[in-house]
Amino acid sequence: MLDNPQHFQTRPRTFRRPNGDKAPSAFPPSEYETRLERLRKLMAERDIAAVVLTSMHSIAYISGFLYCSFGRPFGCVVTQDASTTVSANIDGGQPWRRSISENVIYTDWQRDNFWHAVADLTPRGRIGIETDHLTLAARDALASAFDTPELVDIAPGIMAQRMIKSPAEIALIREGARIADLGGEAIRDAIKPGTREIDVAMAGRDAMELEIARSFPDSELRDTWVWFQSGLNTDGAHNPVTTRRLQMGDILSLNTFPMISGYYTALERTLFLGQPDAASMRFWQANVAAHELGLSLIKPGISCAEVCARLNDFFAAEGLLDYRSFGYGHSFGILSHYYGREAGLEFREDIDTVLRPGMVVSMEPMLWVPEGEPGAGGYREHDILVVTETGAENITKFPYGPEANIIRT
Repeated sequence: MLDNPQHFQTRPRTFRRPNGDKAPSAFPPSEYETRLERLRKLMAERDIAAVVLTSMHSIAYISGFLYCSFGRPFGCVVTQDASTTVSANIDGGQPWRRSISENVIYTDWQRDNFWHAVADLTPRGRIGIETDHLTLAARDALASAFDTPELVDIAPGIMAQRMIKSPAEIALIREGARIADLGGEAIRDAIKPGTREIDVAMAGRDAMELEIARSFPDSELRDTWVWFQSGLNTDGAHNPVTTRRLQMGDILSLNTFPMISGYYTALERTLFLGQPDAASMRFWQANVAAHELGLSLIKPGISCAEVCARLNDFFAAEGLLDYRSFGYGHSFGILSHYYGREAGLEFREDIDTVLRPGMVVSMEPMLWVPEGEPGAGGYREHDILVVTETGAENITKFPYGPEANIIRT
């Protein structure tokens, strides 16, 4: 039986319900206050009355709350006087507890209740949005709710702020790198002929989640994962785990990703199960040499494009540039494989960003040798570096190269 239409007139479209006490946040309140101050300064400079954030990374950066969409929109409305998350009723009081902001809950009883809630919180004037996240359908709904306002893309400005990490962020990322190394050790210990990729991956994931739970008991435990690839499956850096069983002579790719309060860290290493042949050793050693060159280049004042050019020159001189797979590294912070990439800080030919103290980046060259050629497989090393006033600190400690990562049985 259909619900009585009159019920829609009495059931609320939005409501506020602070349920329980605020949970401990990843950082002290002063950290989030500084982020809001910087955003509000940007708003004032661009004559923006309110910013409507919709991406997981920007909402988490400003409020501390990392949402789980499951097909529903979420937001954070920031004005000069307030910061309020907008969440779906299905999530109850968790968005309020896990943010430093106020919170408004929207219900499912009427279509576009999310935008109704956003409109109620937003003063009239120019509105800042994330054009790299807002879909065409969402933009149409926003225009309808606000009677076609003037929209300003705020995403590049927020990304630029996120690219420089605070001391508190660097401390958390440093812990993530430590835990990634622990996951790598568990993976290396689990590697044996006949073992499935999934079994090795679970050993690494379990080790990291247990350590995150121990070291960060007040955090939400979510999204930590491992990609462990073998043989042909190493050809792609983001190839999923399979049930393939390891064989002697396999090239292996170890990739651990502990997630702490939305912050991503990573460890990636090439290994071999048994002694690699001469062709494989040549590719591996060349990629290790490129990795070490890249590590030496990371310092304030050098541009991303220049780092890329220097590494391209190295591979070209070795006759290996055509085997290069992707960019040489990227920024770290609030990101995962499905949100948050800081595209302005990547070691690629088309990125002119100059490195500055406080940036956190990876160095991760990869060579992909196609199946059927001698030495076939994907070769990749990955370290995390914190750019300092005088150079860079490598916070990844797991060893790399043939001296450390040939698994002998």
